[in-house]
Amino acid sequence: MTVVTVRKSEVKKIIGNKKDDEIDHILSMMSTAVERMDNDIIEVEVAPNRPDMLSEQGILRALKTFSGKERYSKINVNKSGYKLIVDKSMPKDYPYGISCIVKGLKFDDEKIKEVIDIQEKLGATLLRKRKKGGIGLYPLEKINFPITLKGLKPEEIKFRPLEFPRELNGKQILSQHPTGREYGHLVEGWGKFPVFIDNKKVIMSMPPIINSHEVGKIDENTKDVFIEATGTDYELLKKIMNIIVASLVDIGGKVYSMECVQINGKKENIPDFTPEKKKLNIENADKLLGLKLNDNDVKKLLGKMGIDYNKGIALVPAYRVDVLHEVDLIEDIAIAYGYDNLVPSIPEISTIGEISKEEIIKNKIRELLIGLGLIETSSYHLTTKEYQVDKLGLKNNLFIEVENSKTEYSILRKDLSHYLLKIFGENVDVEYPQELFQIGSVFGGKNGLEEHDSLCIALAPGNFTRLKQILEYFGKMLDLKFEISKTSNFDPYFIEGRVAEVKLNGKFLGYLGEVHPKILKNFKIKMPVALLEINLEEFFNK
Repeated sequence: MTVVTVRKSEVKKIIGNKKDDEIDHILSMMSTAVERMDNDIIEVEVAPNRPDMLSEQGILRALKTFSGKERYSKINVNKSGYKLIVDKSMPKDYPYGISCIVKGLKFDDEKIKEVIDIQEKLGATLLRKRKKGGIGLYPLEKINFPITLKGLKPEEIKFRPLEFPRELNGKQILSQHPTGREYGHLVEGWGKFPVFIDNKKVIMSMPPIINSHEVGKIDENTKDVFIEATGTDYELLKKIMNIIVASLVDIGGKVYSMECVQINGKKENIPDFTPEKKKLNIENADKLLGLKLNDNDVKKLLGKMGIDYNKGIALVPAYRVDVLHEVDLIEDIAIAYGYDNLVPSIPEISTIGEISKEEIIKNKIRELLIGLGLIETSSYHLTTKEYQVDKLGLKNNLFIEVENSKTEYSILRKDLSHYLLKIFGENVDVEYPQELFQIGSVFGGKNGLEEHDSLCIALAPGNFTRLKQILEYFGKMLDLKFEISKTSNFDPYFIEGRVAEVKLNGKFLGYLGEVHPKILKNFKIKMPVALLEINLEEFFNK
């Protein structure tokens, strides 16, 4: 969880002159936790599902509605008449950019620190330590519109980076500037680096690394700001923008949208603070919470969470990016009602539980592989088409897809192999050998609708012989005799002649082999990799 600092004096302006234990109780009722309270400082631990509360302004905004001081209010957006153009020269791994303007701000040292803090916290959480993108703020008066986001060769990029005494080129920034050294691995292998350039050809920044010192530094004299967000996921960037802009509105800013033109020609005015309509069935809320609520009850409870409600429709503020489903609304109802006020009841039916046969077998496999020095990993059921299909070189598009997905994680995984390769690609500079395994559900099959448990083992560096020995070892320990034979019919990510099919009791389980260099390159893996993935269902039928 992330810790956010809030001034006690600001909290008391909302809830009154309460004692410390009362303040602690009120904040904990909002599903946050007070880590420390000292003089005028309160350190609040914020759950990962509430990125809109990753700033003092966000927590105070939530506290105002929770305490009944304010209700949901719409954020007004005016058009600026300015434009951002994303050029096709952008790196294919980093294709998106959006921007907007906020005017009428009154910065001091404290507020500048708060803005930088929320930038860093959003970068570390939603943007995964800038792997998914970056955020930048600039004094508006130093910029000439329109603005272009384009890709340039590192040696063509020359500007003075933030808080640095002299001009550097793109490569020098990665090696000489502290922030460049910290985040340089994000652009490793890119032929071109992203840069923002204004109408006078001035380089404003090199996202997601660093801003220009000349045009990208805000101070106490800054009144109007240009805000940009760049990255790999367009929908995520819009959410990030809404969160940070909402925080600036809370300190007196007025919002002006910009027309943002993407590489594919898509145009959209950013930001868009239109509330999202979500259906809510009160019967479902009653069933989950054990309550008997009516429309007025729900309106009052959701109002405490900053959400408007009327006759089965909830209007979710654009910065509440955590509300994805009806159950999220029901969770908010529970928080507003107070978990302490929910009365538990003992079910009339009693049962005696025990570990299933399947779990016993999976735990035994885990113990054996951990004993061999392998590390267990865990990954999401949802994945991306890029990693599941494109990077693996697959052509089969028979997968289960999430309808109207708001993120790039839009399909259920068909295998575990691509996730382990992804982990190798993200840890190329970590000490070797790296030997991983994972047990989990995969979805697909011949009709695209099957689900089964799978075991995947990946070794880097690895070879066919070493992986075959591991398979035979845990087969022996489980009293299973695998049939391993070379095959010409195999998944395209293996090397021909270095792959075998695995069977048990004459039934096909999966493949064991060495990964093709082309696939390793797709995942940016520097070591040879041996990979095994087998269906565990036959184990359970033993």
